[in-house]
Amino acid sequence: MSHPASARLVLDEMFSPAIAAALRDLGQDVIAVAERGELRAMSDDGVFAWATSQRRWLLTENVKDFRPILLRALQADTATTGILYTSSRAFPRSRKNPGPLIQAIHAWMLNGPPEAPLTEDWLLNPASR
Repeated sequence: MSHPASARLVLDEMFSPAIAAALRDLGQDVIAVAERGELRAMSDDGVFAWATSQRRWLLTENVKDFRPILLRALQADTATTGILYTSSRAFPRSRKNPGPLIQAIHAWMLNGPPEAPLTEDWLLNPASR
């Protein structure tokens, strides 16, 4: 059984560094934008370019800004990374209970990202269906 390449992830600025830390405790390769000053200072285009250079998928709730960036990169046939979208409806942002989001990201990473050429995926909360 071939094992998918393990995913590497960067969490967009709306996600707490505590989520990245919890995922690292689970053995995942995760960085939060909010942990790194140089990333916090970047535009969305900059964060996307950085994620691409690091071969990291990007987790964001910001579909309206990142989807056009991804589509432009695909149209230009430049290097691109994958974007994992989620929403505050699926995972209400709560410092008190980040568990469901952490578990969903962990499960997604264990399964591995979709195979190329797929560059988009949605993180869904099984409990909210």
